[in-house]
Amino acid sequence: MASFGRQVVNSTQRCDVRIMCVCACGGNRYDCTAAGRVDTGDSSMKIERIETFQVQWSPNDTPAQRSAFVRVWTDDGLYGIGEASPMQGGIASLLMIQHDIAPALIGADPLDHAVLQDRLTHKLVKLGPEGALTGALAAIDIALWDIKGKMFGQPIYKLMGGGWRTELPFYASIGGNGIERSLDDVLRHVETRMKDQPAAIKIRFDNGRVDLDSQIPDHIEKARAVRKQVGDKFPLAFDSNNGYSTGGAMRVGRVLEELDYWWFEEPVQHYHIQATGEVAQRLSITVSAGEQTYTMGGLAELIDAGVRMIQPDIVKMGGITGLQRCAALAHAHGVELVSHQTQPTVGHLANMHVVAAQLHATKPIEWNDPSDRMHSVFDEVPKPVNGLFKLPDRPGLGMDFVEDKLAERRIDVTG
Repeated sequence: MASFGRQVVNSTQRCDVRIMCVCACGGNRYDCTAAGRVDTGDSSMKIERIETFQVQWSPNDTPAQRSAFVRVWTDDGLYGIGEASPMQGGIASLLMIQHDIAPALIGADPLDHAVLQDRLTHKLVKLGPEGALTGALAAIDIALWDIKGKMFGQPIYKLMGGGWRTELPFYASIGGNGIERSLDDVLRHVETRMKDQPAAIKIRFDNGRVDLDSQIPDHIEKARAVRKQVGDKFPLAFDSNNGYSTGGAMRVGRVLEELDYWWFEEPVQHYHIQATGEVAQRLSITVSAGEQTYTMGGLAELIDAGVRMIQPDIVKMGGITGLQRCAALAHAHGVELVSHQTQPTVGHLANMHVVAAQLHATKPIEWNDPSDRMHSVFDEVPKPVNGLFKLPDRPGLGMDFVEDKLAERRIDVTG
């Protein structure tokens, strides 16, 4: 844990006090401005440089299997860390940051994270506005919130107005359950993940998205077997990963209703917005979508089409600032926001902060990877205890790199 000192100042004065923060990773020391800065019109702190790199978790990982991170440094020696969408290793996002985003951020005030994100979204709109660009901006935004928390000596969720809850239940997200995995193997995976005491389980049916409906009999058989395995009352969710036609989705959805599944995720292709809404309105099971929606306008279209549970991802759509906006949109329309998030370190922890501060968080958070293969690079990785993830009370995000372990796995991306 880090150690912090703080001085109380008169709220009418600008605070020039500083806190000395000692990182848990190797005792690194940095100087950050204390909480209580009232005159935020001109922070003395400026963005000085931005690092972009991948982390290779296994020697055999291909570039597309690595994770993508950023570290934003200020001229005071303070830094924040962020994570981009891992699609294809996040390389496209990291290169956008290097060539297009970082030059525009040098010298900017890190507290202006929302202004900076909106300015760059509009400036670089023809590079996106979806996918790699929003993943890049998400990584930067998470890092800037990390800086902001350290600067004010507070966990991020406190700076969002406080937490409705600081211990979060989770659902075990189990992928790879398509025809390539036997029924017995699916049940073994479920049995293993039940040992972590999840509040629910989601079974995912990953596929190439071009051969729709062909695996429906296999999927239905597995859905029935999992329900029998966990009992009638245990909450279950089903993610088809865009695997069905509208008719196929209706067929599967009716079975899931019979089996009392909690929600039915991405039943059809994500770009078929009206079809998604049609399935949602014709079934009684909650139909969700939005993992592959990267703009507020796109989410609004899903809601207008009839979807009543949206699932944007913090490392794909605008980071902490973006997900806060999504929560406001969902609340205004009376729909559920249950954020998608499969990255077990920075992305997971950033998502936890937002969900802690989210009014009407109706479902557990997602936990995809229970292994410890990514843990050594970080000083504190969130792990559930008795079925609950506890929010850290450290300033900022609440985790940091272990520098020597990071150096062993870091791959700098250039291009």
